[in-house]
Amino acid sequence: MTAGEIRALAGQAGMCPGVTALDVCCGTAGPGRFLTRELACTYLGVDASASAVAVARERAGDHLSRFAVGRVPPLPAGPFDVVLLLETMLAFQDKDALVREIATVLAPGGRFAFTLEDGPPLTAAERGAMPDADTVWLAPLERMATSLERVGLVVTWQEDHSRAHRATAQALEAAFAADAAGIAAQLGRRALDELLAAHRLWIEWLDARRVRKLAVVAERA
Repeated sequence: MTAGEIRALAGQAGMCPGVTALDVCCGTAGPGRFLTRELACTYLGVDASASAVAVARERAGDHLSRFAVGRVPPLPAGPFDVVLLLETMLAFQDKDALVREIATVLAPGGRFAFTLEDGPPLTAAERGAMPDADTVWLAPLERMATSLERVGLVVTWQEDHSRAHRATAQALEAAFAADAAGIAAQLGRRALDELLAAHRLWIEWLDARRVRKLAVVAERA
């Protein structure tokens, strides 16, 4: 997501000074650190990677940001006004279990702000073509909305970012192809081929509307 898209999503989620935010699967917390600087919210980022969390702590340098190492679920004890899940919904096969956990840590009136790869599950042929297909779990928006409603969360806003996401995928694929020799030297030819194949598939699926990239906010009643 671009900085503008992240800022717009945060605005729809009501992030502002004094709001408590949990960033699930934060990685090095680029978006989280950006929002903390911009909006002065109180922030906790959690990620399974200790090295990513170490980088996030080093780069944050402010009293509003905290970080924890841990697999998700479970989540840190709430309540939180906002839970963020950016660019990682795709990796969760059991989305029902995830949203149940998120609902338990949201304060009344709290918001769940996330990105979603909207589309039917991959076919057997698509799984065969996609590298690391065991981390690619698409979900239709309608099914996601039903999962949210079961735990008292209602979608209040959504925006389609498919065009921008396609442009980013195209730019990355071109950059990887241009530096193919260097990437292969660092990671090996197989890793390079898989990287290129995955990005080319995403471009193809986005062009065909096989998948859409959405930003979504759901609110707890």
